[in-house]
Amino acid sequence: MPRRNVYLLVFFSIACLACAAKVSPYGRVLSFAMDEIQHRSLQQIDREELFQGALEGMMNRLDAYSAYMPPAVAAEFEEVMDQEFGGVGMEVLLDPDTEQLTVASPLVGTPAYEAGIRAGDKILRIDGQSTQGLSLEDAVKRMRGKPGDPVMLTILHSDQTEPEDVQIVRAVIQVETVLGDTREPDGTWSYFLEGHDRIGYLRINSFSEKTADELSSAVKWLTEQGMEALILDLRNNPGGLLDAAIDVCKLFVDSGAIVSIRQRDPERIMHTFSANGESASTGFPMAVLVNRYSASASEIVAACLQDHGRAAVVGERSYGKGTVQELINLQPGQGTLKLTTSSYWRPSDKNIHRHEGAGEDEDWGVSPDEGCEVKLDDEQMTKLAVWRRNRDLAKVNGKKNSSGDDGTGAPYFDPQLAKAIERVQKSLEKQE
Repeated sequence: MPRRNVYLLVFFSIACLACAAKVSPYGRVLSFAMDEIQHRSLQQIDREELFQGALEGMMNRLDAYSAYMPPAVAAEFEEVMDQEFGGVGMEVLLDPDTEQLTVASPLVGTPAYEAGIRAGDKILRIDGQSTQGLSLEDAVKRMRGKPGDPVMLTILHSDQTEPEDVQIVRAVIQVETVLGDTREPDGTWSYFLEGHDRIGYLRINSFSEKTADELSSAVKWLTEQGMEALILDLRNNPGGLLDAAIDVCKLFVDSGAIVSIRQRDPERIMHTFSANGESASTGFPMAVLVNRYSASASEIVAACLQDHGRAAVVGERSYGKGTVQELINLQPGQGTLKLTTSSYWRPSDKNIHRHEGAGEDEDWGVSPDEGCEVKLDDEQMTKLAVWRRNRDLAKVNGKKNSSGDDGTGAPYFDPQLAKAIERVQKSLEKQE
């Protein structure tokens, strides 16, 4: 099991329910209810199932990110955190407005990505079973399986009105988290933007233990090759490990606060993480791309670089997922609680999290710098996803891919990337 960051604190034991029943009136009522159900219900049910149902019910009264994970689901969650597992290769979430299972991001190079799954797609059915009412953990469990076995997903793309069935063959997912613009003939990434030999381009699709090292190596290579400006693309990035986000910030910020973690009382700061200047690369202008599917760790990075004036943020306001979940292991064999315990705050002392019911006029997430907002509608998002997938995957006779096809045969223009290029070019002109 890999090193965990502070927001994934693991407690190896808690007092058992029987002990709680002795001191808590609610515990006594719960124990009494379980006894009555087990002895009197027309439908016979195992006591362990009742116990798990009670935990699920309690967690469902909390926010969308808190959950009870039975032992099997908890084990699968550990595999996901290890970034190597059997499945289709996408991050999913429950839409906070509709509670519909939604794709946060397909992971580049995985079966889901190659099958054309896109961020924002709704997953209506898994192997013919409706996902409506399924918990996030149950949905993930149904999509997991033995590598080589197929799973049928009924998908509604954001720009379409009729769903389609997509069969995906499960595979062992080994996630590469830092990507470039196009691939070289040998399959390695080119980290310079095509047509802009002075501008580096790095995409982070999730934050894992190896992300900072991968990014550091790529930045070092770019610097050695004469890079003068860098675009960091965090669009469709659903987040990941806090430590990874902090280490990424340290690559570009030499001093000052990166992010603070606060508990229920927002005035009480639990911990502040700061840069120490040991590995900061500050000698070039930067722009960071975000969109409405950039969440959690990606928002920490974008907010930090923006607040320190290290990079301009370009695109559209991010998702607004700024809460910390701790893993609380129950007694052996009884599963794990994933409990929201605190929230992320920017160096500028603003809360990243979008609370339930928060309006567009309220301050949450990470918004683009003045003059850098570029919103995409659903059709544009679809064309961007197809174009990017073509550039990532297409290789013709071993030649480097530079496809500009948007899926219809027409050239595609990425207006958000173009704005980021414009921003860093202006910075370069000021330096000359």
